[in-house]
Amino acid sequence: MQISEYLEKYQPTIFKTFVNAKNDGKLSHAYLLSGSIGMPLKEVALFLAKSILCDDPKPLACESCITCLRIDEGNYSDLLIFDGSEGRIKKEDVIKLTGSFDKTALEDKGILIYIIHLVENMTPSAVNALLKFLEEPGRNVFAFLTTENESKVLPTIISRTQVLRFKEIDRQEIINNSVSAGVLSEDAEILSGFYNDANTVKNISETEEYKIAKQALDDQLNALLLSSDDAVFTCQRLVVPSVKTNDIARLYIKMLAEIFKDLLNLSVNGNITLKSYDNILRELLTKVDHIDKSLLIILSALNRLDVNVNVPLLLDHIIFEITKEASK
Repeated sequence: MQISEYLEKYQPTIFKTFVNAKNDGKLSHAYLLSGSIGMPLKEVALFLAKSILCDDPKPLACESCITCLRIDEGNYSDLLIFDGSEGRIKKEDVIKLTGSFDKTALEDKGILIYIIHLVENMTPSAVNALLKFLEEPGRNVFAFLTTENESKVLPTIISRTQVLRFKEIDRQEIINNSVSAGVLSEDAEILSGFYNDANTVKNISETEEYKIAKQALDDQLNALLLSSDDAVFTCQRLVVPSVKTNDIARLYIKMLAEIFKDLLNLSVNGNITLKSYDNILRELLTKVDHIDKSLLIILSALNRLDVNVNVPLLLDHIIFEITKEASK
């Protein structure tokens, strides 16, 4: 699905707000795109930037003019992108940005645009440097900032931007769209729990990291169905050796959390999202006690990944806490 279609269908408020501002010549000097993990924030930011620069907007970026194509190729001098998903954005990056934008625009349009993806991943010194730039934006300078966690963005940044908040897409629609795009039902069901975009679900499902995490999850669940001892043994001999990075561990723990969320749902009202796991969930319900406590342990472990933590010990801790409450 093209970004223009995505905006019109799933984010109509953002679409109308930006189109009206552009048509009325009242674009904000800085926008903050706020959404959940997995939403195409960076892609939308780039599309809106292209819409300002496009040679033939209809009303937004045509995606086919010379300017749009040059931007896609990363070959447009007056558009800078800093990606917080690739590592912390530092003060030096902001200095590079402000230094570049202190000069006259190189392109004929005379418009300078910068994108900072995931501003919550900026160092404090980088944030302070950015604030000064946001306070005194140059003429024909536009900014698109994105965040997957608005609560981590300083109020001073929020107050200096126009916030465009993304609306969550219905989970079942994400699942249906993912399956239509060729994703297996079980992958679509579990990934839709933390990626609110079918394209992202498809892309993640094809990565080696996901395949490793998914195999670790299946191994762990099958062992939990046998006994507490099997669950601990499998964690130590299969799961821990395969889950070698924080990225794989994060996927694994997120998927384990989705399993326990559905276990909790099943125990309360019988409704589940992970229909492909129906048989496993029903059997697990007879094997595991204190599902709510186990879910809290899993979610707490997920938060601890954001700090320096020993991943093997963390995975061991999760299974130990789950199995020590297991029914005999």
